Amino acid sequence: MTSAGWFSLVGGLMLAMGLTAPAIRRLPVTSAMVYLAVGLLAGPTVFGLFHFNPLKQSALLEILTEVAVLISLFAAGVKMPVPLTYSRWRTPIFLAFFSMTATVAMVTSFVHYVLGLSFGAAVLLSAILAPTDPVLATDVQIRHADDRDRLRFTLTCEAGMNDGTAFPFVMLGLGLLGLHDLGEFGQRWALLDVVWATVIGVALGGVSGWGLAHLGARLRKNRRNSGLMDIFLGLGLIGTVYGLSLWLHAWGFLAVFFSAVALRHTELSLSGGSGDVQHLQSDTPAVEAETSKQHISAASLVFKEHLERLSELVLILLIGGMLFVDSWSWRAVGLALFIFTIARPLSVMVGLIGTRTPWRIRGLTGWFGVRGIGSLYYLMYAIQHGLPEALAVELIHLTLVVVALSVLVHGITAKPVMSQFWQRPKQV
Repeated sequence: MTSAGWFSLVGGLMLAMGLTAPAIRRLPVTSAMVYLAVGLLAGPTVFGLFHFNPLKQSALLEILTEVAVLISLFAAGVKMPVPLTYSRWRTPIFLAFFSMTATVAMVTSFVHYVLGLSFGAAVLLSAILAPTDPVLATDVQIRHADDRDRLRFTLTCEAGMNDGTAFPFVMLGLGLLGLHDLGEFGQRWALLDVVWATVIGVALGGVSGWGLAHLGARLRKNRRNSGLMDIFLGLGLIGTVYGLSLWLHAWGFLAVFFSAVALRHTELSLSGGSGDVQHLQSDTPAVEAETSKQHISAASLVFKEHLERLSELVLILLIGGMLFVDSWSWRAVGLALFIFTIARPLSVMVGLIGTRTPWRIRGLTGWFGVRGIGSLYYLMYAIQHGLPEALAVELIHLTLVVVALSVLVHGITAKPVMSQFWQRPKQV
């Protein structure tokens, strides 16, 4: 497809989605399902109007997915309810670290012993598919900072963290394939990729968010309307924190998420707010009220949510353009079913052992482990780091099918299941 045809397709889809958005919200489907359906119809699976080659265009796709995840992580971070307490954050922390590890272990075993991939390739693929996605899971995530639903908070916070906690396993897989230095007996990996990169990422994010909140408060004293300034300050925070984290060899996804959390927490502390009435949802009138309060987190959130939805449209459309009819192999479908019905539920149960999390929360958390754009980013990252072509092609097919099936399966169940659960909201 030519550039003119591609822009016409995306523009036409955006126009159609804008006109039909109210109707889609009333249907038991998600917007991602609609984008994927259009991509499959227009792509090589049906009409063949366009085809996107992820192997040849891996550098471009890595940048697109990287930006999409960063924007989504920031948007999720500024919606986190405050104040921050360990009792409130314990469940998602356990999910992001312990359940993540359990998922990688189970998927690695399945891929190695059932699908027959090498142990290094199995570790890499399990790390690619282990994190839940902050971009595609909007229907099951927290909607604004006054949302006290425990399930939505758990899913959002877990997705915000585990896109960063999966990175050490990606590096481990690359190291086992000879594409990354693990050090003698894995010491370099353990000290640098696990401990240093994680701790520095969280610390850098926290300090940066705190600093920008204080800077914004000072700059705002002499301005009556700082909405545009706040938007660019928020964007600048994402770029600065992510750039510094790369320079310091820290995990940038963790840094950006925690910078957003710290930014919002500090802004409310400086303004004397408690967070109980700080609605941050772009499709409600409360946004205007919040924006008028001159918070960087509020003003930038509305803009970033629009960017998030645009990136979701483009990337899901591209997924449809990457899939062929023969991509839907039994190996790929079997892997997806194993992750959805065995690995994810069991890993949640393992990660939450000893906690007081209600069984209903555990069960729904175990089901809504949406895979998406984050997995695509890790896959492109691995390809850019020298993954052999034959192995790259196989991992591309497996990953794309898992993500596509996650969009469909979790998308079909999201609205009906969550609407029933939301009738009895749980306090975080």
